[in-house]
Amino acid sequence: MPADVTWRLNNEHATPTQLGIRYPIFLAPMAGITTPELASLVCEAGGLGALGLGASDACHAEAAINATQRLTSKPFQVNFFCHRVAPLDPQKGQAWREYLAPFFARFQQPTPTTLSAPYRAFDEDPALLEVILATRPAVVSFHFGLPSTATLRALRQAKIPYWVSVTRLSEARYAEEQGCSAVIAQGIEAGGHRATFDPLCEAGLGTTELLGHLIPHLKIPIISAGGIVNGQQIEACLTQGASAAQLGTAFIPCRESAASEAVRQRLRVAKETQITDVISGRPARGIVGPWQQDVDHPRRPEHAGYPYSYALAKQLAKLASQYGNVEYEVCWAGSGVAHLRHLDAGPLMTQLIAELTASAN
Repeated sequence: MPADVTWRLNNEHATPTQLGIRYPIFLAPMAGITTPELASLVCEAGGLGALGLGASDACHAEAAINATQRLTSKPFQVNFFCHRVAPLDPQKGQAWREYLAPFFARFQQPTPTTLSAPYRAFDEDPALLEVILATRPAVVSFHFGLPSTATLRALRQAKIPYWVSVTRLSEARYAEEQGCSAVIAQGIEAGGHRATFDPLCEAGLGTTELLGHLIPHLKIPIISAGGIVNGQQIEACLTQGASAAQLGTAFIPCRESAASEAVRQRLRVAKETQITDVISGRPARGIVGPWQQDVDHPRRPEHAGYPYSYALAKQLAKLASQYGNVEYEVCWAGSGVAHLRHLDAGPLMTQLIAELTASAN
């Protein structure tokens, strides 16, 4: 296990390592949800905090990293999106606008006349790399693939470890070849966007099954993610061979997250989640609502693609909320949503650590 990403994994979980992480409990870097406060509290409790900066420009990314570094001296992960950028197909865009027109009409508005990408991919904004090199976070991770070889070379030269989320063995092998210090193995149970490099190639592997695919073939550490909400599940991942577990949905209800009150209320009553690509243009798991039940109809046209569809979805959600309808608000969540503990970050970490320790003994 490379020294720059090692963390102690004995049953006592008691020895700090070069990353200074006492427990193999990682906060998932959820864009729009993680905050400096949430990240720092996870760090201070002995886990690895995270910032989801995929939807941030360089200015906001730098501010979030600096704010977190003021709150904790411990290491944390920062995450960016590396989706393939393609121009909007005018015909697909028009067809998708027309298809969603009745949904906008429910709230007395026409569909927007234009579609634009709400944010850029990592390699489209060179200033993001400059922010990383200037602020030097402990770990940089990527979603939807890896950035350019030039970017990876710059990170290696700066001795900043980088990880990537993977959903299949071929992606993990490629990540290892490209110098990743670890991979985040995202099972199909995970909330939010599927990490597939190509959104049309879904392996459909569950958390346990994916881990079993990767362990015999990789030399770098594997961080298991997907549907994990308690310490017993964390220990099960470690027993199978993961080096740590990454939890996202478990932390959304925390007071320190940026989740809206509407999202928090939906999490309290949610029982089911489902994957659909009609919200953002890429497959993503969220709480079942009108997007999954009405919009994602078997005879719908092809959506406008990522992230153009996402821009339209967010406009519909905002419009609906003005009429008191929060069902269209994006509410990403994993398969463990029915078993969430609605605690602040500190007490939740205490609970997870106690469960993990009891399971390991």
